[in-house]
Amino acid sequence: MNAPSPFDGRLLLIGFGCIGQGVLPLLLRHIDLQPAQVLIISPDDADRPIAEQYGVELRTLRLSEDNYQAELAPLLGPGDFLLNLSVQVESAALIALRQEHNALYLDTCTEPWAGAYTDSQQSASERSNYALRERLLARRRGEAGGSTALITHGANPGLVSHLVKQALLHLASDLGQPQAAPLDRLGWASMAQRLGVRCIHIAERDSQYAAQRKVDDEFVNTWSVDGFISEACQPAELGWGSHEKSLPVDGRRHAFGCQAAVYLQRPGAATRVRTWTPSGPTQGFLVTHSEAISIADYLTVGRGEHPEYRPTVHYAYQPCDDALLSLHELAARNWQPQSRQRLLDEDIAGGRDELGVLLLGHARTAYWYGSRLSIDEARALCPHNSATSLQVTATVMAGVIWAMANPDRGILEPDQLPHEEILGLCRPYLGELVGLYSDWTPLQDRERLFDEALDRDDPWQFVNFRVD
Repeated sequence: MNAPSPFDGRLLLIGFGCIGQGVLPLLLRHIDLQPAQVLIISPDDADRPIAEQYGVELRTLRLSEDNYQAELAPLLGPGDFLLNLSVQVESAALIALRQEHNALYLDTCTEPWAGAYTDSQQSASERSNYALRERLLARRRGEAGGSTALITHGANPGLVSHLVKQALLHLASDLGQPQAAPLDRLGWASMAQRLGVRCIHIAERDSQYAAQRKVDDEFVNTWSVDGFISEACQPAELGWGSHEKSLPVDGRRHAFGCQAAVYLQRPGAATRVRTWTPSGPTQGFLVTHSEAISIADYLTVGRGEHPEYRPTVHYAYQPCDDALLSLHELAARNWQPQSRQRLLDEDIAGGRDELGVLLLGHARTAYWYGSRLSIDEARALCPHNSATSLQVTATVMAGVIWAMANPDRGILEPDQLPHEEILGLCRPYLGELVGLYSDWTPLQDRERLFDEALDRDDPWQFVNFRVD
């Protein structure tokens, strides 16, 4: 992909946590963009020195449902870019604002206003990631084109959708069925069906650590503490495959929308699932992520609750050791957050992040394709980044460049973008991008560990849930 023309608008960056700080040098490196064209809106000025290091203005302002229009509307015009890296600022509101001013837009997750995830006036279904996505898709159907708005385009969700496509192409070639990249959604879905892919795990293992270990009443993490606590406490959600015969005992379907996903009546941080990364077998958390819904929907052949084909898709996340301890303490506190938070960044002493997609059920058993990035590699590649954040910020940078080059494509999910172009921009920042086969499956030892036997006709019945 050729470099875009010089960007002559304003880039309004909402939120300046670890992702905002990490993406700023990438944007200035890869886009013909002057620091004076960038304005950061942050709820506090704790990281003002980093903005000043790059000559960028930081304005301290806490956005809310009451003030966002009055504060942001004067700052946006046609061709400007609204880059939303915030938490607790509603994505749908900012997307509507961007349309009113013909500005470009990108976010890394779909956020509601503060308190919406725990609003007792709404059902678990109504405040799920599934519902948030359906509302944005309804907006997309109501818009005739419009300025480009890339939604959920970070690492996961985001990068992993592009990794799935590349993994499918690799798998097809290795199974003796090579083909060119399909041109549309049905082509990709039919390809996955033909290859026999039954399940897709977004399989991530973070082994980064700091010299100072977690203490009592403290939540430690390598990326946004507030963001992780929020999604960890939401009900687990997953894309629901066409081969699944019955829901888990606390599984529920939604009464609206595409029917590509279900949710469990328990927090994601209370739901353990088995998975595999290049470091070996591991147990992760089935934390709700929108890519589990969008990938399952994108790879569907047919419609409704019982399509001809759809894989089961879910996130399986083993966070760093101190974050793992933090989650255990959070659960023990009945999901009431600790009084102290600590974000690991410059004090990370070692470790890496393995983030990839694990395709299961096909003739080669298991295929993992993704990024293995160490903290030392991340620091050498770009300042103000950990291994975890750089996988996100590189994909944000790639999405911003793509949107600038394609400014009138309306609301898009990662699955709808050309994966080769995005991966081409991200690849220099992903460390070792590898594909590995394994004979591991979540079916192993199931009969030895559990009373019930495998379904001999079709053993792939959300097998991960059995190990909780």
